[in-house]
Amino acid sequence: MPSDAKILIVDDHEDTLYALESALAPLGHEVTCATNGDAALKEVLRGHVGLLLLDVRMPGVSGLDVVRYMRRVEQTQSIPIVLLTGFGLDAALSAEAFRLGVADLLLKPIDPLALCTKVSYLFSAHQRLLATERELRELRAARQPAVRGGPTRPRGLVRPHVIDPRVPPQRDVILPQDPAQDPAPSGG
Repeated sequence: MPSDAKILIVDDHEDTLYALESALAPLGHEVTCATNGDAALKEVLRGHVGLLLLDVRMPGVSGLDVVRYMRRVEQTQSIPIVLLTGFGLDAALSAEAFRLGVADLLLKPIDPLALCTKVSYLFSAHQRLLATERELRELRAARQPAVRGGPTRPRGLVRPHVIDPRVPPQRDVILPQDPAQDPAPSGG
């Protein structure tokens, strides 16, 4: 993940935004805030969001709507999301949240120490995932030949589907002929 990745906090209550931002300050990550789902989506699509803390119930675009949209867009699919709710956890909300791939669902008021621990872990795990994906893309690009006509195989190599190295080479074997089937005339 780029070093400029930030944590996005989305809640329609200013006091909650301030409390969450203050709780995360010791982590040293850049934190940005949004007060509704539309603003959250715009910020996420600009890029550089490494983790999203998202209120479930907001006027207009809800937190679950934001998650649904993000999971359909390739550039935002893997961003970890922690949903926040002040209305209690119910089975339907939990099932939908985890079906959509959220990392966690927390009940407000939130314990600052627990929040920092979860955020720190999820943020660094996402950073490692992006670094691994970037390294994989670089390795794949390095393996591609730089020939205009596309990939070619080096001269002198046999196509793998023609000769299977797991099958031992066959020898010409001369089998004895059955005299009953021998069409050669017998000298008689």
